[in-house]
Amino acid sequence: MPVTIKDVARRSGVSKATVSRVLNNIPVVREDTRRAVLEATRALGYTPDALARGLTTKKTRTVALVVSDIRNPFFPEVARGVEDLLNNYNYNVMLCNTDGRPEKEEAYIRLLLEKRVDGIIFASVKMGASDLSRLQKRGLPFVLAGRTLPGADADVVVVDSVLGGYQATMHLLQLGHTRIGYVSGPAGVSASVDRHRGYEQALRHNGLDPSPELVAVGDFTQEGGYAGASRLLSLEKPPTAIFCANDIMAIGALEAIYERGLKVPEDVAIVGFDDIPFARLRNIQLTTVMYPKYDLGAIAARMLIERIENPAPDRLAKQVILPPRLIIRRTCGFHLGRSTPGATT
Repeated sequence: MPVTIKDVARRSGVSKATVSRVLNNIPVVREDTRRAVLEATRALGYTPDALARGLTTKKTRTVALVVSDIRNPFFPEVARGVEDLLNNYNYNVMLCNTDGRPEKEEAYIRLLLEKRVDGIIFASVKMGASDLSRLQKRGLPFVLAGRTLPGADADVVVVDSVLGGYQATMHLLQLGHTRIGYVSGPAGVSASVDRHRGYEQALRHNGLDPSPELVAVGDFTQEGGYAGASRLLSLEKPPTAIFCANDIMAIGALEAIYERGLKVPEDVAIVGFDDIPFARLRNIQLTTVMYPKYDLGAIAARMLIERIENPAPDRLAKQVILPPRLIIRRTCGFHLGRSTPGATT
């Protein structure tokens, strides 16, 4: 016969209600009692029925993390921050990957509502007004991490992408480049738009007019970076430096440059954005703007827990903006003795 909560209560010498409080991490139980209950659950091999417990407590102690592309090394670091924080509160994490497809994201939202998750963290994904409305009508807490959405009355945590784009472009300008290309992310995505704004601000602050021909639309993938850089390098007067809106596209841009027999940074300098682990590899050494990815996940998770544990319909939405930091490596000429004052190496 399966072990029940009654068996655990009998073995540990407490009531079923006390066992329930311990298993649900409710902090009103003495520490010695808590230890006795947990020891009994281990000895008996008791596994709580999450569905039954959810019907009683109205909580499943499960949170969903929805990401746009799990292949991008950016997201595992975000997920680690989410998981580490939620583990402290005895919550489980369900990972959902949308491949950047709005219809897949919508299907996940329907599924998560059916599964009665306690909240959702949307990491760099697109949501329409109907999705927002559905979540808000159901009273399901959610947090946006990595991107903002127009008109979204929700907690948000992002990096200052305008400042990051400005830092990246200023670094190239200070190295003497005046013809600088930009490979953007998808049109309309806040992170890409903001990095583009930073790029243009740096050019204007140095007396240069932004040129539309030096902007190639990418999609935050390696293939998009390759295609965008290829278009820029095919110009009659190609750029001497390229700023890519994320590191994965910068790696694609490096492919396009090397394919043409050009050298980095002697012929073309490259800057990315995110500082993914690949950027630090000895054979890549990508100059980039560091995005505090772990912090992004942990802060988003903490904001969500506050919404779940202390529901207040009239609570104002919060916005946390994390600072970016320029990391100088080989792809802009650091190994040649070029550097930018105040940057991190």
